[in-house]
Amino acid sequence: MNYESALDRAYDVLPDQPREAGERLSIPDPEGQTDGAFTRLTNLESIADALSRDAQHLHSAIQREFGTNGQFDGGEARYNGSFDIADFQAAVDAYVAEYVTCSECGLPDTVLKTEDGVDMLRCQACGAFRPVSKGSSNTTQQNTPTLEEGETYEVKITGTGREGDGVAERGKYTIFVSGAREGQVVNAYIESISGTLAFGRVQ
Repeated sequence: MNYESALDRAYDVLPDQPREAGERLSIPDPEGQTDGAFTRLTNLESIADALSRDAQHLHSAIQREFGTNGQFDGGEARYNGSFDIADFQAAVDAYVAEYVTCSECGLPDTVLKTEDGVDMLRCQACGAFRPVSKGSSNTTQQNTPTLEEGETYEVKITGTGREGDGVAERGKYTIFVSGAREGQVVNAYIESISGTLAFGRVQ
């Protein structure tokens, strides 16, 4: 067998390269409808299906994001208060970042499972895993801990990332701490923050 034939056979058995997350997800635009003192999201179930997530779970996350109560019945949801399409889009984007997208490879090929009472996001593309936040509503965020780059915080390491980094939770943030191990309480120096994900090292 010559070199070219061998190379062709090798390429044939290689897995396809994963595409970017934006190419892998096709999420319907939110469709809202005002109903007196309520606002309806009429295609919540379609959005949940596109994300391969439970519609009730998505509904609960949106409630927390809005800081309001609501009801979910079939394919649509209703929320107390007045919200526009941009509000729903922001809530869905926040959900995707926390409950769908892998923080290591950036792909949406993940599954959400409860393990020992903790919601874990496991990536089927790269094998990474992390605990997910229960989320917090806009009305309570002022009372939750925040993070700032360049600052040091005492945190408890509750998990391990794919690269061996310790994983901690602080308010809405998931913190990856290099040099830390599960079960430790460490002083973590925050080097960078991206959305609700933070990256630091043991101080």
